[in-house]
Amino acid sequence: MRITEHPILDVDSSDESIHVIIDGKPYKARQNEVIAAVMLANGLRVHRHTLKHSEPRGIYCGIGQCTDCVMTVNGVANVRTCVTPVEEGMVIESQYGFGTRKG
Repeated sequence: MRITEHPILDVDSSDESIHVIIDGKPYKARQNEVIAAVMLANGLRVHRHTLKHSEPRGIYCGIGQCTDCVMTVNGVANVRTCVTPVEEGMVIESQYGFGTRKG
């Protein structure tokens, strides 16, 4: 399943593939696709775990208003994956709690 329409972003229908790393594993993505769409297309539903109860969270609102889909992207914590386009070689990691900035 691929997301082909988004309520606030222009979705490029490009079939050009790029490569990203999600939790240490390589995945193909489409150019200009948002991170959450790549994850959904590959059956990945959990983006982070809450600090207090370690409960899984994933995409909820899909328009960048909540924080359920935040992940650590290229070492930067709390990136909203539902509105962040993928880039070649991007490293995306599941986040625990508030996340930490690397580097």
